[in-house]
Amino acid sequence: MAGVSEDFVIARNTEPRSTLPYLLRIPLGDGIILKAKDTWPRTGKVYCHRAEEWPDDAEIVERIPVRSCVRRGAAIDLVLDRSRENRSQIIITNGRGRQMIFWQTARTAKQARPAVNVPGARASGVADLEIAVDIRERYPFTFADRQVTTRRAPLSAGDYGLIVDGLLQATVERKSLADLVSSLTTGKLTFQLTELSAIPRAAVVVEERYSQVFKLDRVRPSVVADGIAECQIRFPTVPIVFCETRKLAQEWTYRFLAAARVGLAEEIVGDLAVRGLEAPPPLAPAPPTPADVRRWAFAHDIDVSDRGRIPATLMDQYLEARARGET
Repeated sequence: MAGVSEDFVIARNTEPRSTLPYLLRIPLGDGIILKAKDTWPRTGKVYCHRAEEWPDDAEIVERIPVRSCVRRGAAIDLVLDRSRENRSQIIITNGRGRQMIFWQTARTAKQARPAVNVPGARASGVADLEIAVDIRERYPFTFADRQVTTRRAPLSAGDYGLIVDGLLQATVERKSLADLVSSLTTGKLTFQLTELSAIPRAAVVVEERYSQVFKLDRVRPSVVADGIAECQIRFPTVPIVFCETRKLAQEWTYRFLAAARVGLAEEIVGDLAVRGLEAPPPLAPAPPTPADVRRWAFAHDIDVSDRGRIPATLMDQYLEARARGET
């Protein structure tokens, strides 16, 4: 293809028998050409596929100037120079052993973005959780808004793990829906679940709603649904959890690994007690948050401001009450 236009161009696909009737030309790098199912993702995500070349006699449907076209990880953010239908995103992922591309807008993606506020409280009261991130994970969770430290490490199973005394004690395998479908239909998922089941605590978290399984159009939904159910029967110790969005999948992973750390500590104490050995001193409780103190104060009719620092005297009262088990 000769010089690439700075416009976003939509044309008719002249390829015979193609189920994708449109061509998109995206002004990024040397230019990206895609076959698409529609001219804009108005009611849902638009499935796209790579096209080899732009036809010389292409019948142009639309040509729109581009304000911005930027690649961010697995996504291309596209902003067009028009008042309506101007912002969209092209997601490039892998599924069924090949590249899969979806074109979406904030409106069409909103159905997978539940209106929830993730609580800021520490998971299981753990204040110093360290999560190991597998070195093969390309775009990992950052846990940026959580009291977590991360380090890259090769994991024998999963993408995010809890390593204690050099052993992987808990792990989570992260998947997009496309990745889940691909690994399920190729048989790869069975091998992954076999590896995960060898870890004391393991799970698979999917960044999508379960209902989206029944909207798949490139593979029979019943095949995928049956495959997921069969995996849960064969590997009952490894749950497959659907978490709607990447943010919620990250939150679930964080809380699963924190609970695993607490559970591991409890098991160690219980094992020592059974053998008649003295357990190590318990971990110090996590320091209270201002929200903890305010809830306790309100419950006991103690005046406290809605904002700002907690008075030292009130903090002392709270700590004394907690020591007595009254919080």
